[in-house]
Amino acid sequence: MSSNQYTPAGFRILPPVVKNLLIINGLFFLATMTFEKAFGIDLVRFLGLYYFQSEYFQPYQYVTYMFLHADFGHILYNMFALWMFGYLLENVWGSKRFLTYYMITGIGAAIIQTLVNWWNFSSIQQDALLYADQPTIDAFVGFIRHHFPNYYEYENVIRNFISEWTLNPSNPAYSSQSVDYVNQLIQLQMDVPTIGASGAVYGILLAFGMMFPNMLVYVFFLFPIKAKWIVILYGAIEIFSGISNNPSDNVAHFAHLGGMIFGFFMIYYWKKRAIF
Repeated sequence: MSSNQYTPAGFRILPPVVKNLLIINGLFFLATMTFEKAFGIDLVRFLGLYYFQSEYFQPYQYVTYMFLHADFGHILYNMFALWMFGYLLENVWGSKRFLTYYMITGIGAAIIQTLVNWWNFSSIQQDALLYADQPTIDAFVGFIRHHFPNYYEYENVIRNFISEWTLNPSNPAYSSQSVDYVNQLIQLQMDVPTIGASGAVYGILLAFGMMFPNMLVYVFFLFPIKAKWIVILYGAIEIFSGISNNPSDNVAHFAHLGGMIFGFFMIYYWKKRAIF
């Protein structure tokens, strides 16, 4: 294998799609901060991806969510990975195919995240219906601890309510109020948005590993690891983290996996049709 196999004519260290994606993400990040501070407008409320049962959901969010980021560290990590693994792919595939891949894996990540949320919320809503039939203090505490441990730990309203109900367990008003709290907590969870380019970036990482499996990647610029092992390692971490479902973890691990899944099938389809 020659050393210049993946170095086509016109090779660029910053090809046009990667460059424009970096610029667009940067502009959205600046706009998010500016609109919030100057006008009190939260762009995430309009452009982040919400669950389809949330009042804030809009179909276009399946595209716009991937251009928003929570903080500087979030966007820096994603944009560095986009450039690091994306510029070589764009040079090999061409700009049109690279952009198609990026957008489809980003949207695919959002679809997988929605399906996982649907699975989780279906279970919670079923438990909520069962609880509403027989609301008791113990059942309420168990429901909160199981489905909303962070709220149980830190939300003073919930803790105060449980204390008051414990002092007067026979009062039906508390039973009714507890059902309202359950529904409110479910709605609050549905109103948590997903943002970031990570799904598409993980799709890019997967493509890099499939296209250049034996290319060395220097972790922390020091330790050389073959690209295929990087992909396997990151995939395994996301699977473990997603299944663990740590309540304090606000990372959309299944969106990352969704980008990799859609990316795998796209590359498989292209290879089967001998597109490259």
